[in-house]
Amino acid sequence: MDFTAGHQQPIDHILSFPIILSDRIRHAVGESKSYKLECIEVGKLGDHLSKMLRSFVRQTNATATFYDRPVRRVFSDVTRNLTRALALVQKCRRRSIFLRVVTIVSAGEFRKLFTLLDASIGDMKWLLSVFDASGDSGVVLSLPPIASNDPIIAWVWSYISSLYSSPLNVRTEVANELCSLANLNDRNKKMIAEEGGIPPLLKLLKEDSPEAQIAAASTLLNLANDQDRARLITDELGLPIIVQSLQKSPIRVQISVTKLIGKMAEIDELSQEAFARENVIRPLVTLLSIDIIENQYEKQSIHSIFKINKAGSMSNAASATRRWSINRKEMENEPSELKLELKTSCSRALWMLARGNLSNCKLLTDTKGLLILAKLIETETGELQTNCLMNVMEIAVAAELYPDLRRAAFRTNSPAAKAVVDQLLRLIHVSEIAETLIPAIRAMGSLARTFPARETRVIGPLVKQLSHQNTDVVTESAIALGKFASPDNFLCTEHSKTIIEFDGVIPLMRLLRGNDRTQHHALVVLCYLAMHAGNSEALLQARVLTALEGAEKSTVGQHYQLRQLMVEAIHQLNMYHAGVVPSQSVSYSP
Repeated sequence: MDFTAGHQQPIDHILSFPIILSDRIRHAVGESKSYKLECIEVGKLGDHLSKMLRSFVRQTNATATFYDRPVRRVFSDVTRNLTRALALVQKCRRRSIFLRVVTIVSAGEFRKLFTLLDASIGDMKWLLSVFDASGDSGVVLSLPPIASNDPIIAWVWSYISSLYSSPLNVRTEVANELCSLANLNDRNKKMIAEEGGIPPLLKLLKEDSPEAQIAAASTLLNLANDQDRARLITDELGLPIIVQSLQKSPIRVQISVTKLIGKMAEIDELSQEAFARENVIRPLVTLLSIDIIENQYEKQSIHSIFKINKAGSMSNAASATRRWSINRKEMENEPSELKLELKTSCSRALWMLARGNLSNCKLLTDTKGLLILAKLIETETGELQTNCLMNVMEIAVAAELYPDLRRAAFRTNSPAAKAVVDQLLRLIHVSEIAETLIPAIRAMGSLARTFPARETRVIGPLVKQLSHQNTDVVTESAIALGKFASPDNFLCTEHSKTIIEFDGVIPLMRLLRGNDRTQHHALVVLCYLAMHAGNSEALLQARVLTALEGAEKSTVGQHYQLRQLMVEAIHQLNMYHAGVVPSQSVSYSP
């Protein structure tokens, strides 16, 4: 019997059919004429199986729901072997002169059949032990014949079955065992998911026990390192359960759950969207702000997001469809390392939700999350600071691409925008770590269109980083400056002059000796400076015209757009040197 086909059949049919076969075998044994002793032995084995089959059916009838995956596999195997037994016994009936003369049954066939039926009895013995109606005997980890070539599947079946029928303490222990098993390799993860382990784990996540919730969330986290498995959690309607488990849960549970949210959002774009529909961003921002000290900075900003009620809990003032709160007093009594871990996992979850996703970036800014991110960038270090910085970078990148978000989140008079820019500039000024500098510089470049001409303080730090020892930092700085000087920027002329005033020409010229990527972006910025401030003495003294002419001759065909940009810049410089003020027409997006 094909298991795939059998799996589609109703479980009642799966359970009843082998019992019908065993009854037919008993009747056929009574009619046998040849190999009578062998047929009687087949009948005994069939009767033994019949008793076990009926016992199992009675056991399952007393259970509202049960784990049917191993049942279908074992009963499918039993059905196949009983069908073979019935066919063999029926051949031993004398129905014609031809059958008396020609022997079509051999003793070897019976020996093979006895082995198969013994294996089915072993499988049923294992199945009955696993599905012990009491559920108090713990997990059965014996090896049935059906799994002799793959013992892991027998363990997985036993564990998942216990998740359905055992007491809560046993289910918690089983979830931890599944977590360890999944940790071993991806094959085990795939097996647990394919054998139906996700639904009972989600049910365990709904329990009131923190230990049970942590065990379930940790196991789901291990399974969710693959897009298909992450999507399976979504398909099993797991996201509302995951989000709900954040509410009023102890901090240890919230840590496990936020890690799960972050992993699923990282792995699967559909999960990223689905979590947003479940309104997960707002509670994550709330948890991220649990330890922010009230001072003058927050009084004008964070108080505009949350209201503090008399019970000491912080409620979202803007929630229209769902009320979500945390208990401030309980949080204050938690160890600082746990609060740090929670904030770190929340910041990473928000980063993964915001990454490359416009609507989630907008939701994050709608919660005034930028203010909280800016404060944490200011006060924290390490992974938490980096995660918050990556959040800001993702929002800035989205704002660069979508003017509506840029105008809404980064208005000139916005406290959130000012706080974010202040922290980006601070990091660019003081940090020497490339992992911190690169996202800060990238975010600053993405915000280039939001700065007025008088905001010259943002240009100097970027020019300074053109001399950084790390090539990637240097290249990102050139890219960011290019966005300030690009013709797409309304204030490109003013920004170009500012770059020159901060002595940006000489380091840009040095970059022409760097690798292809660095050289490419340095050329772009130099072209923009030539186009917008070609009469600058700094460009003349640095011999930018000569450098561009040399680069233009050596630029190969695949950089056609850059070559066109250089042709225009060279033309502009020549015009300036001839005393003619040229027009500017070329735009370039590297």
